Amino acid sequence: MRRMMPKTARATRKKGQPRRRVRPLWRQPSLVSIAILAAAATSGGGSWWLWQTGWVQKLAYTTKESLVVKTAQAGFSVSEIFVEGRIETEKAALLASLQLDRGAPILSFDLKQARARVISLPWVRTAVIERQLPNVIHLKLEERRPLALWQNKGRFSLIDTRGNLIPLSDISRFNNLVVVVGRDAPRNTAALLDTLAVAPELARKVKAAVWVGERRWDVQLENRIDVKLPEANAIAAWVQLAEMQDRHQLLDTEISVIDLRLPDRIIVRQAPGGEARSYRGGAKASIPSVKPGSQLNRRGIERNT
Repeated sequence: MRRMMPKTARATRKKGQPRRRVRPLWRQPSLVSIAILAAAATSGGGSWWLWQTGWVQKLAYTTKESLVVKTAQAGFSVSEIFVEGRIETEKAALLASLQLDRGAPILSFDLKQARARVISLPWVRTAVIERQLPNVIHLKLEERRPLALWQNKGRFSLIDTRGNLIPLSDISRFNNLVVVVGRDAPRNTAALLDTLAVAPELARKVKAAVWVGERRWDVQLENRIDVKLPEANAIAAWVQLAEMQDRHQLLDTEISVIDLRLPDRIIVRQAPGGEARSYRGGAKASIPSVKPGSQLNRRGIERNT
């Protein structure tokens, strides 16, 4: 079927004017390139030469760029970026990591490289980046959750729920978190806080914890009392201490150490000059001539073995 020219267009051409010449298909640049490639393919040496000189790669790149520009002109360009899950990550830092401007061709946006840049941000644990054609980039973040402060060799670092460091230069706004000490303390902190959470009122008094002997915790309360948790059945021991606090207001007295390592009793050691007491169930009995336990006489946290 022959294409009919609209009447308005036919009327504009006057008689006697030369007809516009149409370039033959075989003279189109793209077809010329294809013909050259086909000819080269028939001779092994020619194709090798084209590849080695980079002519093939350059042609492919030019063709791709031309196609991308045409798709952008057709409406396939970035007009919106939707972000889901952003809490701590700064907006400016996130946009800078995407390296994406409004109006950029959406098909030329490298999702893999963009994701690598995004997950390198301090707060980002993982990210999913998707194109939603014709003009939307959707970014879903999973951020790290701050859990505690790790004191190591005199320096403090913020750790997340998996025990990994969150590389921040300023952690001053997280001073309310529990401080943990010990080489492998970070990877055991989540389990400790789960244990403490079974007695919420008591857990709120915890200021720091030391990972002792790679097997158990010493917990320091806000009134400078050290609580020695056992290696096994730490939850039961912690609940027992909470019950003793309810019955005897144990933490309101002048004591320095509460030892929960024995399964059938709680041993309490008072400050120097005081006496130690042993609590069995609901009864309590004084134990004379027991030396006071260890105490913290200087700032910081000391390891009790």
